[in-house]
Amino acid sequence: MNANEILDEIEKIFPDAQCELVHQTPFQLLIAVILSAQTTDVSVNKITPALFKAYPDAKAMAEAEIKDIESYIHSIGLYKNKARSLKKCSKDLIEKFDGQVPSTYKELMSLQGVGRKTANVVRSVAFDIPSFAVDTHVERVSKRLGLAKPYDSVEKVEEKLKRKVDRNRWNQGHHDMIFFGRYLCTSRNPKCETCPFPSICRKDKIGR
Repeated sequence: MNANEILDEIEKIFPDAQCELVHQTPFQLLIAVILSAQTTDVSVNKITPALFKAYPDAKAMAEAEIKDIESYIHSIGLYKNKARSLKKCSKDLIEKFDGQVPSTYKELMSLQGVGRKTANVVRSVAFDIPSFAVDTHVERVSKRLGLAKPYDSVEKVEEKLKRKVDRNRWNQGHHDMIFFGRYLCTSRNPKCETCPFPSICRKDKIGR
């Protein structure tokens, strides 16, 4: 079973897979993705309505006091580091890009708090540019289903997925694999009895 056939099966289970971070603008998406590091989208969505009401754009957030940003995001992990990143990222946007979120890898990754995964999500969701973001769910599913080796780095997993999945499916494929990993092929206690891939699963061989 090749990568595209795997996505076909996942889409039968999760036909409406999409970005679950609630946002209205590229700026809000960027901020939400930065906040989502090592925490859940559900947790992020609980704090962003008030955060975005207070700081709807890069200018407002760049001018905010870090302690004020902290007051909106203190319920999630690493909130102190994230507050500093949000302010610095917003200042970067103002100083480098006139307050607008850029769309190239180089420009996005020049922003504070933005790594390759975040850049891929923004390119894909905000700008509909074919990209394949690899988060913990995508990495786990890729390795369990044999689309990547157990020891592959995140960058290597991304490279292999982009090679094996049709380019016009990269953006949706990312969401498909996240939903599959988040709701069925979970890290602990995966729902193996309802999985369509028992014949190719390598979970027991790779020990995770």
